[in-house]
Amino acid sequence: MKLALIGTGNVGRALAKGWAAAGHEVVLGSRDPAAKAELAAEVGVPVVTVAEAAERAEVIVNVTPGTDSVALLRTVEAALRGKVLVDIAVGFTEEPHGMALSHPTISLGEEIQTAFPDTRVVKTFSTMDAIVMTAPGDLTGPSTVFLSGNDPRAKKTTATLLTDLGWPESAHMDLGPIETARGQEHFALLFMGIAGALGSYDFGLQVVPHRSNE
Repeated sequence: MKLALIGTGNVGRALAKGWAAAGHEVVLGSRDPAAKAELAAEVGVPVVTVAEAAERAEVIVNVTPGTDSVALLRTVEAALRGKVLVDIAVGFTEEPHGMALSHPTISLGEEIQTAFPDTRVVKTFSTMDAIVMTAPGDLTGPSTVFLSGNDPRAKKTTATLLTDLGWPESAHMDLGPIETARGQEHFALLFMGIAGALGSYDFGLQVVPHRSNE
């Protein structure tokens, strides 16, 4: 698939490498691609403008800061129509007692779907660190990856991309419509607590059903 990752942070870099290694045609979209020449060499994929990346892609992956996502995606609104948009971002704000979610009552995934109704939004990967996203086999046991979205075909496309990074179908859990993205994003607060207790961000989350539900 032709993939455009909008954002050039740690998550975007890790996923670009992973999907390129899996055989996909990957570009990174940046607001200032001229300043990212070293990044292109490091990651091994082209870094182009956000508009160029969105225009050429079949699937767009939002890895921008969650507080900036909607505004940035509006600049390429026409290129989003009809496409799958995989949303991984979570928005945070600085508060007196630490970080807080910038979308406390809904999710960023819902906000993106509302802003771009002709785009097929799927939320995933927002419950883990970039290292785990691209190397689930390095965990000491199986982990669960979640999907939220309204379009079954878009979820199927996203599931294929997850499998290509080493996430078997048995690890996928479809939570339902895009409103369920709230749970994925709000897990970020517990994620930070677990990371503090472990002294590491490199861990997964596994859903373990009761025997009666097997």
